[in-house]
Amino acid sequence: MYPKNDRPSTSSYPAPSASPPPSSSDKAAKVFWIVAFSLVGLILLLGAFSAGLLTGYGLNKTSFLRTSSAAPVPQPKATLSLPTATASAEQTPSEAEDQAPATATQPPQTLEELFKPFWEAWDLVHEYYVDQPLDDVTLMRGAIRGMLKATGDPYTGYLDPQEYEDFDRLLSGEYEGIGAWVDVSGDYLTIIAPIPGSPAARAGLLPGDKIIAVDGEDVTGVDPELVRLRVLGPAGTKVRLTILREPKDGGEPQTFEVTITRERIKIRSVEYAMMDNGMAYVRLTIFGEHSADEMEKALEELLAQNPKALILDLRNNGGGYLDTAVEIASFFLPEDSVVLYEKFGDGSLNTWYTVRPPMVEDLPMVVLVNEGTASASEVVSGALRDHGRAVLVGEHTFGKGSVQRLFPLSDGGMARITVAYWLTPKKHLIHKKGLEPDYPVPLDETELDWYEYKPDPAKDPQLAKAVELLEGK
Repeated sequence: MYPKNDRPSTSSYPAPSASPPPSSSDKAAKVFWIVAFSLVGLILLLGAFSAGLLTGYGLNKTSFLRTSSAAPVPQPKATLSLPTATASAEQTPSEAEDQAPATATQPPQTLEELFKPFWEAWDLVHEYYVDQPLDDVTLMRGAIRGMLKATGDPYTGYLDPQEYEDFDRLLSGEYEGIGAWVDVSGDYLTIIAPIPGSPAARAGLLPGDKIIAVDGEDVTGVDPELVRLRVLGPAGTKVRLTILREPKDGGEPQTFEVTITRERIKIRSVEYAMMDNGMAYVRLTIFGEHSADEMEKALEELLAQNPKALILDLRNNGGGYLDTAVEIASFFLPEDSVVLYEKFGDGSLNTWYTVRPPMVEDLPMVVLVNEGTASASEVVSGALRDHGRAVLVGEHTFGKGSVQRLFPLSDGGMARITVAYWLTPKKHLIHKKGLEPDYPVPLDETELDWYEYKPDPAKDPQLAKAVELLEGK
């Protein structure tokens, strides 16, 4: 999940140029390169902890939210965007410096000693590797990727310029690929949720599906992030995926293949309808750049029809911008309500409050959730439940309760760094735990057409339970 108010322009960063390796025969040049790389290494090490010095990928604008100080809340703008970090979407640079996690202690070696093995390896690969010449830019990006991966956090990593552009387009509402939220934290690349209307949804992919082969090549033991890159591709191209599906009832796992034609994915984040029973139904599929505007328009049209209750469907919503989640929650909560807390590495808390007056104050509500409900979706679900505005119906949620920020690097790429965990208003930690629904209702998702879903309680037992609860109010 990303604070969206920190997005820098990728066009402001120059393209990288390849640097020659230090010459083993030229001592002065070698010293120069060691010192130069030491400075680069120092910048990389400090960059993860210096939100006040970098603008980055939580992706930036001015703050719409107040912190736990008594500062007034600025009025939210009409439109919102994606994540980076000028410090962060919710903090000024000075606040970010005050609340950032404590930095690691300096290693006992000098930077020159610390990076000496790196340059030794650099020399060796340039001198002995069989296929020359090598691309120095690729080697450097690989080194950055490996350094961030060495944290052991699956959500901390490096996005090269193309990967960042793809991600930016996704949360802006348009990108090319198969159209699915994925999890890279396990042994296999796993589907969190297919995006409604996407090739992944039409192919029948479901939350929990594991990709075990790509184009016939077994990816067991391969870093899921590398598998993700193989699944990506331009519109019109095909990819053959081998899927492992483990039934929820503990039955025999199924293995099958699907061939998917990648497309340009245009995401309409809000679908809504007035049901025959007089209840309003709103389905939110992503917390993207325009989701708050779309939600406001949907609620205006539904409220004009005087609904007696509202059902918010967050099933298979894999998340998005934290700022958008806060604004969506604000539609349903009293003014100045706590939406969530961010807990940083030093134990300090940053409080996120509602950012606008509510549109739906008194209508009874139910939120539908499942294992594809992740990240920003869990923020909204947890906030509405903790404040007594809604009950949760469905299945246990995914359990992604960490906050990432994207810090821009000089090559146009981004360092994606987990900077905090988030807590519900009652200070429940969600990370790796998820939310347990108030009314668990199992669902065989193969029986629902997520591609062209229409709210029909007769076909959807989770929706039927929501209707039952609301009719009893």
